[in-house]
Parts: sequence; C-alpha cells; structure tokens
Amino acid sequence: MQSAMKFTGNNNDADDLVQDTLIKAIRYETMYKEGTNLRGWLFTIMKNTFINNYRSLLKRKAVVVTNEDLLAYPMPAYAVRNRGEAKFMMEDINKALHNLQPAYSIPFLRYFEGYKYHEIADELSIPVGTVKTRIHIARKLLKADLKMYSDDFARLMKTA
Repeated sequence: MQSAMKFTGNNNDADDLVQDTLIKAIRYETMYKEGTNLRGWLFTIMKNTFINNYRSLLKRKAVVVTNEDLLAYPMPAYAVRNRGEAKFMMEDINKALHNLQPAYSIPFLRYFEGYKYHEIADELSIPVGTVKTRIHIARKLLKADLKMYSDDFARLMKTA
C-alpha cells in the first residue's frame, strides 16, 4: 500500500492500484518463478499497471477537452453537422465491421478498445505476431470497405 501511495498520492487511487495489481498477479501467477523475490515481482506489476493507467489517462485527456467551451472554436469543414449523415456513416462502419471475419474483427475491436497486443494474444491464445497481423489486415479491409469516406475526407482536408 505504501508503494501505491507513492505512485498515486491519493488513498482511493492507491486502493484501486493495489486491487489491479493483485488481480493481475493472480491472473499471471503461472509466470511467477519459484525463488523469485515476490515483493519485487508484485512491485513490477504495480509499477507497470500505474504507468499503463497513466498513459491511458493522458490519451483520454488529450481527446476530450472538458474545461473549455468547444462552441467558441470555429468548426472545421470536415466536422459532421448533420446527425443523419453521421448515422449513415456509423451504419456503414458497423456493416464493414460485421463483414470482417471474427478472426480479424475480434483482435481489431480489442485493440480499438485499448487493449495491448499481449493482452489480446493472451485472451485469444494466439501469438502476439498473429494479433498484429490480424489487426493490420482488418485495417486494410476496413479501409477498402469504407473508401468512399476516405476520398471525401481527403477532399475536405484540402479545402480546410
């Protein structure tokens, strides 16, 4: 708990970090080698969990600006202003995802949700290289299936 407090500086976050660390330790207990320093092993898991959570938090903060009035900014030409248009786009994206074979769509969606390659590989019991390949193929297939939007986007970017 003391190490978690040093990382987070907050009791609630430290409790969450300890809980996440213990869950991962239980999940990966088979990776623990007999005779290894248990404290060091747990500390490494805690440190890596804290770093991954911190990076994830930075990404979320970079995407969503919550403290500024977004209406004060001029809307770029490629912003969707019509809900009907956005609905059709989402339907096309969902159709394209549905058309993918599960071998490609599942790793792609997991990666899109924020899972790391090794986590996806563990979940699906396949090598990390296979996960990377399937995500790459899924991107190519989706790009080809949604080409109509990439052309529109490129054209709008030139006018912006």
